[in-house]
Order: sequence, then structure tokens, then C-alpha cells
Amino acid sequence: MKAYIKTSISLLVLTLIISAGVLFSGNVYGQDGGNDPDQPGVPLDGGLSILLAAGAAYGGKKFYDANKKNKKD
Repeated sequence: MKAYIKTSISLLVLTLIISAGVLFSGNVYGQDGGNDPDQPGVPLDGGLSILLAAGAAYGGKKFYDANKKNKKD
């Protein structure tokens, strides 16, 4: 019973983190462009999104493997 509660809490926390990332992702700029209006800053959305997705997939795989190992024992 404790393992079920621990797993469901972990799943809830993971879901909340992913939901917050999706909801609050918008146009984010790395630096101020200064006084030049043609360059508002460096957008951090393209490659960073791919890295975040890869990290989430890697974390999900580790989580899945850990749960699989615990169920074997």
C-alpha cells in the first residue's frame, strides 16, 4: 500500500511539473537587446524546448525502469 501511495504522489508531482512547464512557457528572452529596437534579445524557445523534452523522456525512462525493478523484487 505504501508503494502505491509513493508512486501516485511521484506521478502527481511529475504531472504538475510538466503541466506548469507547458502552461508557463512563452516567449522568454535571454538578454536585453540594449537600445537597438531591431534586436529585442535572444529567444530561448527552439533548442531549449527540445532539450527539455529529451530530459523529460530520459527522466520518464529512469522512473519506469525503477518502478519495473521494484515490482520484480
